[in-house]
Amino acid sequence: MNYIISGKNIEVTEGLKAAIHDKLGKLDKFFTDETEVQVTFSVEKERQKIEVTIPVKGSVIRAEQVSDDMYVSIDLVEEVIERQINRYKKKLVDQQQNAAFFQKEFIDDDDMDDEEIKIIRSKRFAVKPMDAEEACIQMELLGHNFFVFRNADTDEVNVVYKRKGNTYGLIEPEY
Repeated sequence: MNYIISGKNIEVTEGLKAAIHDKLGKLDKFFTDETEVQVTFSVEKERQKIEVTIPVKGSVIRAEQVSDDMYVSIDLVEEVIERQINRYKKKLVDQQQNAAFFQKEFIDDDDMDDEEIKIIRSKRFAVKPMDAEEACIQMELLGHNFFVFRNADTDEVNVVYKRKGNTYGLIEPEY
């Protein structure tokens, strides 16, 4: 794999490069030598963030992790990328396409985790008409990251959600 390593508000040291080659090097068995891996380190206040992007034909394998220690972030992002690769492999095997980006031995290996999407719980509830601010308050009271409600102004089903930086987002349908 070809690594493109960059940093925002951080100097990319030889130690960080070595950690990337060591941790993400475990993924070499999945990809061809020509595959590009884009790694971006960034630091914002006390947050040590790593973003890894691996473009493959028709898709992108991407993960981002944040912690207090960049080396911990590297460990975490490697685990996420490996899970995504296994999901992507399953998709490839199911669709029999885009296999040229992966090593033949990896595609032929049936020894993978079954990480199918499984809905394990279904919930029904009354959708009460309210405004977006009231929905945010309800979400906070429940301790959830999102809240589904019927917008009293438009009579449409909307979703409010928590964003980074203690802000909120609103999802409205578009027809």
